[in-house]
Amino acid sequence: MAIGALIIGDEILSGRRQDKHLAKLIELLSARGLSLAWAEYVGDDPDRIVATLRRTFASDDIVFSTGGIGATPDDHTRQCAAKALGVELELHPEAKRLIIERTLEMAPAGEPVDLNSAQNLHRLNMGTYPAGARIIPNSYNKIPGFSVGDHHFMPGFPVMAWPMMAWVLDTYYAHLHHATPHEERSVLVFELAESELTPLMVQIEQDYAGVRVFSLPSVGDAARGGVYAQRHIDLGVKGDPALVEPAFDALRQGVYALGGTMIEIDGEAP
Repeated sequence: MAIGALIIGDEILSGRRQDKHLAKLIELLSARGLSLAWAEYVGDDPDRIVATLRRTFASDDIVFSTGGIGATPDDHTRQCAAKALGVELELHPEAKRLIIERTLEMAPAGEPVDLNSAQNLHRLNMGTYPAGARIIPNSYNKIPGFSVGDHHFMPGFPVMAWPMMAWVLDTYYAHLHHATPHEERSVLVFELAESELTPLMVQIEQDYAGVRVFSLPSVGDAARGGVYAQRHIDLGVKGDPALVEPAFDALRQGVYALGGTMIEIDGEAP
Protein backbone atom coordinates (compact mmCIF):
# COMPACT_ATOMS: atom_id res chain seq x y z
CA MET A 1 0.00 0.00 0.00
CA ALA A 2 1.49 3.32 -1.08
CA ILE A 3 1.11 6.31 1.22
CA GLY A 4 0.20 9.73 -0.15
CA ALA A 5 -0.42 13.25 1.10
CA LEU A 6 -3.12 15.61 -0.13
CA ILE A 7 -2.67 19.17 1.14
CA ILE A 8 -5.66 21.39 0.45
CA GLY A 9 -5.91 25.18 0.64
CA ASP A 10 -5.56 28.31 -1.47
CA GLU A 11 -3.39 29.82 1.26
CA ILE A 12 -0.63 27.30 0.49
CA LEU A 13 -0.70 27.91 -3.26
CA SER A 14 -0.81 31.70 -2.86
CA GLY A 15 2.07 31.74 -0.38
CA ARG A 16 0.05 33.26 2.46
CA ARG A 17 0.93 30.15 4.50
CA GLN A 18 3.90 27.83 4.23
CA ASP A 19 3.09 24.13 4.25
CA LYS A 20 4.55 22.28 7.21
CA HIS A 21 2.54 19.08 6.92
CA LEU A 22 4.63 17.37 4.25
CA ALA A 23 7.87 17.43 6.25
CA LYS A 24 6.08 16.33 9.43
CA LEU A 25 4.30 13.44 7.74
CA ILE A 26 7.60 12.24 6.28
CA GLU A 27 9.11 12.43 9.77
CA LEU A 28 6.24 10.47 11.35
CA LEU A 29 6.40 7.83 8.64
CA SER A 30 10.17 7.48 8.83
CA ALA A 31 10.01 6.89 12.58
CA ARG A 32 7.76 3.92 11.85
CA GLY A 33 9.80 2.47 9.01
CA LEU A 34 7.41 3.83 6.38
CA SER A 35 7.82 6.27 3.52
CA LEU A 36 5.75 8.68 1.44
CA ALA A 37 5.11 7.71 -2.17
CA TRP A 38 3.48 10.92 -3.41
CA ALA A 39 2.12 14.32 -2.43
CA GLU A 40 -0.25 16.78 -4.09
CA TYR A 41 -1.28 20.35 -3.37
CA VAL A 42 -4.82 21.40 -4.30
CA GLY A 43 -6.51 24.77 -3.92
CA ASP A 44 -10.01 25.40 -2.60
CA ASP A 45 -11.64 24.49 -5.91
CA PRO A 46 -14.47 21.99 -5.29
CA ASP A 47 -14.39 20.50 -8.80
CA ARG A 48 -10.65 19.88 -8.60
CA ILE A 49 -10.90 18.44 -5.08
CA VAL A 50 -13.68 16.07 -6.17
CA ALA A 51 -11.71 14.94 -9.22
CA THR A 52 -8.59 14.37 -7.13
CA LEU A 53 -10.47 12.39 -4.49
CA ARG A 54 -12.26 10.25 -7.05
CA ARG A 55 -8.88 9.24 -8.39
CA THR A 56 -7.32 8.56 -4.99
CA PHE A 57 -10.40 6.73 -3.64
CA ALA A 58 -10.15 4.43 -6.66
CA SER A 59 -6.61 3.46 -5.63
CA ASP A 60 -5.45 1.24 -2.79
CA ASP A 61 -3.35 4.06 -1.33
CA ILE A 62 -3.35 5.29 2.24
CA VAL A 63 -4.03 9.03 1.97
CA PHE A 64 -3.55 11.78 4.55
CA SER A 65 -5.52 14.90 3.66
CA THR A 66 -5.12 18.20 5.49
CA GLY A 67 -7.24 21.32 5.24
CA GLY A 68 -10.77 22.33 4.33
CA ILE A 69 -12.80 20.33 6.87
CA GLY A 70 -14.12 23.33 8.80
CA ALA A 71 -17.52 24.98 8.41
CA THR A 72 -16.66 28.28 6.70
CA PRO A 73 -17.57 28.99 3.04
CA ASP A 74 -14.04 28.21 1.83
CA ASP A 75 -14.04 24.75 3.44
CA HIS A 76 -15.06 22.15 0.87
CA THR A 77 -13.26 18.92 1.73
CA ARG A 78 -16.07 17.18 3.61
CA GLN A 79 -18.60 17.91 0.88
CA CYS A 80 -16.17 16.99 -1.88
CA ALA A 81 -15.30 13.68 -0.24
CA ALA A 82 -19.00 12.78 -0.07
CA LYS A 83 -19.52 13.77 -3.70
CA ALA A 84 -16.46 11.81 -4.83
CA LEU A 85 -17.86 8.73 -3.07
CA GLY A 86 -21.43 9.28 -4.25
CA VAL A 87 -22.83 9.33 -0.70
CA GLU A 88 -24.64 11.85 1.49
CA LEU A 89 -23.21 13.90 4.31
CA GLU A 90 -24.37 12.75 7.74
CA LEU A 91 -23.92 14.21 11.21
CA HIS A 92 -21.75 11.71 13.05
CA PRO A 93 -23.24 11.10 16.53
CA GLU A 94 -19.91 11.00 18.35
CA ALA A 95 -18.72 14.10 16.51
CA LYS A 96 -21.94 15.86 17.52
CA ARG A 97 -21.36 14.96 21.16
CA LEU A 98 -17.78 16.22 21.06
CA ILE A 99 -18.69 19.48 19.32
CA ILE A 100 -21.43 20.18 21.88
CA GLU A 101 -19.01 19.34 24.68
CA ARG A 102 -16.48 21.78 23.25
CA THR A 103 -19.16 24.45 22.82
CA LEU A 104 -20.11 24.16 26.48
CA GLU A 105 -16.47 24.31 27.55
CA MET A 106 -15.92 27.52 25.59
CA ALA A 107 -18.92 29.31 27.10
CA PRO A 108 -18.20 31.98 29.75
CA ALA A 109 -18.62 30.61 33.25
CA GLY A 110 -22.14 30.93 34.59
CA GLU A 111 -23.72 31.97 31.29
CA PRO A 112 -26.45 29.78 29.75
CA VAL A 113 -25.73 28.17 26.39
CA ASP A 114 -28.39 27.97 23.70
CA LEU A 115 -27.39 24.86 21.76
CA ASN A 116 -30.19 25.60 19.27
CA SER A 117 -28.85 29.03 18.34
CA ALA A 118 -27.94 29.52 14.68
CA GLN A 119 -24.27 29.79 15.57
CA ASN A 120 -24.16 26.60 17.60
CA LEU A 121 -26.22 24.64 15.09
CA HIS A 122 -23.80 25.79 12.38
CA ARG A 123 -20.89 24.44 14.41
CA LEU A 124 -22.37 20.97 14.05
CA ASN A 125 -21.54 21.11 10.34
CA MET A 126 -17.96 20.34 11.35
CA GLY A 127 -19.25 16.89 12.36
CA THR A 128 -21.02 16.10 9.09
CA TYR A 129 -18.99 13.57 7.11
CA PRO A 130 -19.57 11.18 4.22
CA ALA A 131 -21.93 8.40 5.31
CA GLY A 132 -20.03 5.61 7.06
CA ALA A 133 -17.08 7.77 8.13
CA ARG A 134 -15.11 7.13 11.33
CA ILE A 135 -13.84 9.92 13.55
CA ILE A 136 -10.21 10.80 14.24
CA PRO A 137 -9.76 12.15 17.81
CA ASN A 138 -8.53 15.71 18.16
CA SER A 139 -6.41 16.05 21.29
CA TYR A 140 -6.22 19.83 20.95
CA ASN A 141 -9.86 20.99 20.92
CA LYS A 142 -11.95 17.80 20.57
CA ILE A 143 -13.34 18.73 17.10
CA PRO A 144 -12.60 15.47 15.27
CA GLY A 145 -11.30 14.69 11.84
CA PHE A 146 -12.65 11.72 9.93
CA SER A 147 -11.61 8.63 7.99
CA VAL A 148 -13.26 6.89 5.08
CA GLY A 149 -11.56 3.63 4.21
CA ASP A 150 -7.85 4.39 4.03
CA HIS A 151 -8.39 8.12 3.47
CA HIS A 152 -7.88 10.26 6.56
CA PHE A 153 -9.03 13.88 6.71
CA MET A 154 -7.78 16.38 9.27
CA PRO A 155 -7.62 20.15 9.81
CA GLY A 156 -4.97 22.38 8.32
CA PHE A 157 -3.70 23.44 11.76
CA PRO A 158 -0.46 21.55 12.58
CA VAL A 159 -1.22 21.53 16.32
CA MET A 160 -4.30 19.44 15.53
CA ALA A 161 -3.28 17.57 12.40
CA TRP A 162 0.05 16.16 13.54
CA PRO A 163 -1.24 14.24 16.58
CA MET A 164 -4.06 12.97 14.34
CA MET A 165 -1.54 11.68 11.80
CA ALA A 166 0.34 9.83 14.53
CA TRP A 167 -2.90 8.41 15.95
CA VAL A 168 -3.97 7.11 12.54
CA LEU A 169 -0.59 5.50 11.90
CA ASP A 170 -0.53 3.80 15.28
CA THR A 171 -4.20 2.80 15.35
CA TYR A 172 -4.77 1.51 11.83
CA TYR A 173 -1.33 0.70 10.45
CA ALA A 174 0.79 -0.62 13.31
CA HIS A 175 1.09 -3.90 11.38
CA LEU A 176 2.96 -2.01 8.65
CA HIS A 177 5.52 -0.40 10.96
CA HIS A 178 9.03 -1.54 10.01
CA ALA A 179 7.48 -4.33 7.95
CA THR A 180 9.82 -3.67 5.02
CA PRO A 181 13.51 -3.59 6.02
CA HIS A 182 15.18 -0.52 4.55
CA GLU A 183 18.65 0.96 4.66
CA GLU A 184 20.32 3.93 3.00
CA ARG A 185 24.02 4.76 2.52
CA SER A 186 25.48 7.74 0.72
CA VAL A 187 28.62 9.76 0.12
CA LEU A 188 29.44 13.24 -1.09
CA VAL A 189 31.27 12.93 -4.41
CA PHE A 190 33.63 15.64 -5.68
CA GLU A 191 35.42 16.25 -8.99
CA LEU A 192 32.94 14.25 -11.08
CA ALA A 193 29.94 15.33 -13.14
CA GLU A 194 26.60 13.57 -12.79
CA SER A 195 26.83 12.46 -16.43
CA GLU A 196 30.09 10.63 -15.63
CA LEU A 197 28.38 8.77 -12.79
CA THR A 198 25.24 7.77 -14.69
CA PRO A 199 26.61 4.56 -16.28
CA LEU A 200 27.84 3.44 -12.85
CA MET A 201 24.43 4.11 -11.31
CA VAL A 202 22.70 2.11 -14.02
CA GLN A 203 25.12 -0.78 -13.55
CA ILE A 204 24.62 -0.86 -9.77
CA GLU A 205 20.84 -1.13 -10.16
CA GLN A 206 21.27 -3.91 -12.73
CA ASP A 207 23.68 -5.86 -10.52
CA TYR A 208 21.70 -5.45 -7.28
CA ALA A 209 18.00 -5.90 -7.88
CA GLY A 210 16.04 -4.39 -5.00
CA VAL A 211 18.44 -1.49 -4.58
CA ARG A 212 17.84 1.99 -5.93
CA VAL A 213 20.60 4.49 -6.63
CA PHE A 214 20.06 8.21 -6.07
CA SER A 215 22.02 11.27 -7.12
CA LEU A 216 21.48 14.78 -5.74
CA PRO A 217 23.85 17.32 -7.35
CA SER A 218 24.62 20.64 -5.67
CA VAL A 219 26.48 23.71 -6.89
CA GLY A 220 27.49 24.29 -3.26
CA ASP A 221 25.62 25.26 -0.12
CA ALA A 222 27.36 28.19 1.54
CA ALA A 223 24.81 28.25 4.36
CA ARG A 224 25.80 24.74 5.49
CA GLY A 225 29.49 25.49 5.05
CA GLY A 226 32.35 23.02 5.21
CA VAL A 227 32.47 20.40 2.51
CA TYR A 228 28.88 21.22 1.60
CA ALA A 229 29.99 24.63 0.34
CA GLN A 230 31.86 22.94 -2.50
CA ARG A 231 30.23 21.69 -5.69
CA HIS A 232 29.33 18.06 -4.98
CA ILE A 233 26.94 15.18 -5.61
CA ASP A 234 25.12 13.36 -2.83
CA LEU A 235 25.35 9.83 -4.24
CA GLY A 236 23.96 6.75 -2.58
CA VAL A 237 21.97 3.55 -2.55
CA LYS A 238 18.83 2.53 -0.65
CA GLY A 239 16.70 -0.57 -0.31
CA ASP A 240 17.08 -4.11 1.05
CA PRO A 241 19.69 -4.00 3.87
CA ALA A 242 21.16 -7.30 2.71
CA LEU A 243 21.99 -5.72 -0.65
CA VAL A 244 22.75 -2.14 0.32
CA GLU A 245 26.19 -2.85 1.80
CA PRO A 246 27.63 -4.74 -1.21
CA ALA A 247 25.97 -2.28 -3.59
CA PHE A 248 27.45 0.63 -1.65
CA ASP A 249 30.92 -0.93 -1.79
CA ALA A 250 30.58 -1.37 -5.54
CA LEU A 251 29.42 2.24 -5.85
CA ARG A 252 32.44 3.57 -3.96
CA GLN A 253 34.84 1.43 -5.97
CA GLY A 254 33.24 2.76 -9.14
CA VAL A 255 33.67 6.36 -8.03
CA TYR A 256 37.34 5.75 -7.25
CA ALA A 257 37.80 4.13 -10.66
CA LEU A 258 36.37 7.26 -12.28
CA GLY A 259 38.84 9.47 -10.42
CA GLY A 260 36.41 11.00 -7.95
CA THR A 261 36.93 11.76 -4.28
CA MET A 262 34.37 11.09 -1.55
CA ILE A 263 33.38 11.96 1.98
CA GLU A 264 30.73 9.95 3.79
CA ILE A 265 27.75 11.92 5.06
CA ASP A 266 28.81 11.31 8.67
CA GLY A 267 32.08 13.04 7.87
CA GLU A 268 34.30 9.93 7.78
CA ALA A 269 36.25 9.11 4.67
CA PRO A 270 35.02 5.89 3.00
